[in-house]
Amino acid sequence: MMKFIMYMLFMIPLCFLFNYFWMIQFLLFFFFFLFFLSYSYNMFFSSVFYFFGCDYLTFFMILLSIWICVLMLMASEKIYFYNSFSMFFSVVVLFLLLFLFLTFCSMNMFVFYLFFEMSLIPTLFLILGWGYQPERIQAGMYMFMYTLFGSFPMMVSLFYLYSYNNCLDFFFMFNIDSLYLYICTILVFLIKMPMYFVHLWLPKAHVEAPVSGSMILAGVMLKLGGYGFLRFMKIFLSVGLKYNFIFITISLIGGFFISLVCLRQMDMKSLIAYSSVSHMGLVLAGLMTLNLWGFYGSFLMMIAHGLCSSGLFCLANISYERLSSRSLFLNKGLINIMPSMSLLWFLLCSSNMGAPFSLNLFGEIMLINSVISWSPLSFIFLSLMSFFGAAYSLFLYSHSQHGIIYQGLFSFSLGNIREYLLLFLHWVPLNLLFVCIDIFMF
Repeated sequence: MMKFIMYMLFMIPLCFLFNYFWMIQFLLFFFFFLFFLSYSYNMFFSSVFYFFGCDYLTFFMILLSIWICVLMLMASEKIYFYNSFSMFFSVVVLFLLLFLFLTFCSMNMFVFYLFFEMSLIPTLFLILGWGYQPERIQAGMYMFMYTLFGSFPMMVSLFYLYSYNNCLDFFFMFNIDSLYLYICTILVFLIKMPMYFVHLWLPKAHVEAPVSGSMILAGVMLKLGGYGFLRFMKIFLSVGLKYNFIFITISLIGGFFISLVCLRQMDMKSLIAYSSVSHMGLVLAGLMTLNLWGFYGSFLMMIAHGLCSSGLFCLANISYERLSSRSLFLNKGLINIMPSMSLLWFLLCSSNMGAPFSLNLFGEIMLINSVISWSPLSFIFLSLMSFFGAAYSLFLYSHSQHGIIYQGLFSFSLGNIREYLLLFLHWVPLNLLFVCIDIFMF
């Protein structure tokens, strides 16, 4: 573990010495390759030092983080092209990756909490520094205040847990039956996922963030909530069995309502952001059932959603760079002028609705199994969520690709190699990992 942390720390001064996007991208790809080959694929913590180690869950979350951070740099060529503080942008992305790496590696609850909160700061810098409209300040404050509001009760509960247990290592925690402690601990994860009722910060943050901010928010930051649940749920099993029905009900009904909200959106980024809330609602419901199918399904769905949603934000940004608008009233008939990009729109929209052979399909099958085994009545809202999930994905595709071309387009550039590679690197792992789906089921 230490060698990987030193590798990332070594990369940060390189941003100041050599202001080249391609070099940072190459080093991050190399880092991904090194980390991928370093793991022994067992269930227990390996490469342990101090409070950090790597187990199965950590391994895949870190791989996702590195992959999304590489693609963030690839998607943000305009920042380098116009020299919009590109050096500081690279440094912010590397610090964000470092904090995410340390968050996922943590074996201690307080260290996890510390880096969990620290990862918020570079994300805030991305939104405030490279966002589009002046409303980005309000969006950044929404995100910051929501997360801080949830994290203070968690900090107090961790201090109580330490006095009760004399230890905060995940491995040595006992089962605790206290509703107040349970609510205080998981509130920040509910906000981060986000659960319906505490989701309002997410669409604001996505709409105002630059493409890199949207990618890291959808790709990794939402997964911090799910990761936290997977780590903490074993401590609160007894209290969870009594009270989790509340969260499952809110998630299922809220997911259905958000699917209807998606059908009313005319901003592409807003639609994709609300679809994230719907998908993560299903993940939360699966986690709260506390069974093995739910844990497997949520883990798989988090990785699938990270790749799929990030790819859709890239597509929305590609259209935005050409039309200077994300409105579906203006983004019409793109199949006539960017036909090959239209194929990628179709592939990623179909993955978003859980079509074969995307990872989303396998994740949804497991989560639906999990929730229906908990209560057969949940079938009603699950079927509505699945139906309207397909409806808003097709709505996004058909509205943007078909129809009459906006007549105000005087000049238009087709997609370049960088953009096709960027989308290809989202779609390939999303649709080819089903070949080795068994590795997600340890």
